[in-house]
Amino acid sequence: MSPEPPLPTATAAADAVARLEVGEVLDAASLSLPHAAVAPEQDRTGGTTTATVPFDGVDGLDAGVWEMSAGTMTDVEADELFVVLAGRATVEILPAHGFAAAVAELRPGSVMRLAAGMHTVWTVTEPLRKVYVSL
Repeated sequence: MSPEPPLPTATAAADAVARLEVGEVLDAASLSLPHAAVAPEQDRTGGTTTATVPFDGVDGLDAGVWEMSAGTMTDVEADELFVVLAGRATVEILPAHGFAAAVAELRPGSVMRLAAGMHTVWTVTEPLRKVYVSL
């Protein structure tokens, strides 16, 4: 019996979009991500960067890979579900707009849901990479 051929693999194009066709496999853990500085009003530690590569070819779905360097930043969230692939971080949900204060510790394998309008503080101690789906 001959070995099975490998599955086709999706890759990110130079314009930082990962084309993902039905039946393809994307290695989200090793995908090259172009980092950019976090806006000064969000960056609490200086020098923090993030990167996003959205998936293309997934009609009607906002999904992709996101990464943050070590550092601390604030954000206002969208409705999102994510799975952490690598890194470690703490996400502090601030008590604002009807959301209760909470702290979540993230590590590889963590799954978390955020709601639109949540004010958060991300403190990343090891570069954090996640696959996200906006709801």
